[in-house]
Amino acid sequence: MRSYSHYILIAAILIFFSSCGTRKFSKNNKQIEKAANKANNNSYKSYNTLSYIDEFKGVAVEEMNANGIPASITLAQGILESGSGNSDLAKYANNHFGIKCTLDWKGKNYFRDDDQKNDCFRVYKDARESFRDHSEFLKRKRYSFLFQLDKNDYKSWAQGLKTAGYATNPKYPDLLINTIEKYQLYQYDQPESEKQKIAREDRVFSEINQNIPQEKAKFTPVPPPPAGAKPIIADGTYTVVKGDTLYNIAKRFNLTVDQLKMLNEMSTDAIKLGQILKVK
Repeated sequence: MRSYSHYILIAAILIFFSSCGTRKFSKNNKQIEKAANKANNNSYKSYNTLSYIDEFKGVAVEEMNANGIPASITLAQGILESGSGNSDLAKYANNHFGIKCTLDWKGKNYFRDDDQKNDCFRVYKDARESFRDHSEFLKRKRYSFLFQLDKNDYKSWAQGLKTAGYATNPKYPDLLINTIEKYQLYQYDQPESEKQKIAREDRVFSEINQNIPQEKAKFTPVPPPPAGAKPIIADGTYTVVKGDTLYNIAKRFNLTVDQLKMLNEMSTDAIKLGQILKVK
């Protein structure tokens, strides 16, 4: 029978190697962080979700056009995985999607606890490289069925990522879908040609409206707010004063006439002094 001291010795050896491993990972991370601090002059850009979307929507659309992954899915995953760009993994490793090291990974590594203690994550030279590698990662065979889906069908893509085993959280599809809908990320899935077509149609309709005699009152130049005009108040309303038209009120609050009429359930263009209009 083995003695008690034998087990103590084994335990001590395991603790020693574990401690050595932890120090090794810690030293590695400090080197990565030091290099990142130097590259950023010890000053990292702080994001909120809206500024994160504004910063990275362009690269998400580029990757969609090049590889067929909906920009809404890419942005939503980046928001969730990186804490809108504020996680240590995003700041120090430029890793916005939590992509881990694999046997074929030749780059630098960053370690942190995830599914296991000291899981290995990829380090990128910049955020754009992370977005590009995210596209490459999803081009693996296990995700190939996703590319048979419509790029505008972000709900099926979200469910498909869970089916393919991208994340262990059973609520991951719901998290993606809720993020996409909360921030209207689906707008970035629309092909550029379609956007240009809609813009042309809007210009045509605008020209038609300007040429209809009875519509002229709506399209007079926007004057400055008339004297005595009440500004928008906390509940999002505006009180009509002398000199107002639907058009200049709409333009003042970045709306179209139709949007203003819809907000107020109006069937005509008539307004009257003192009328309270919803403007947001």
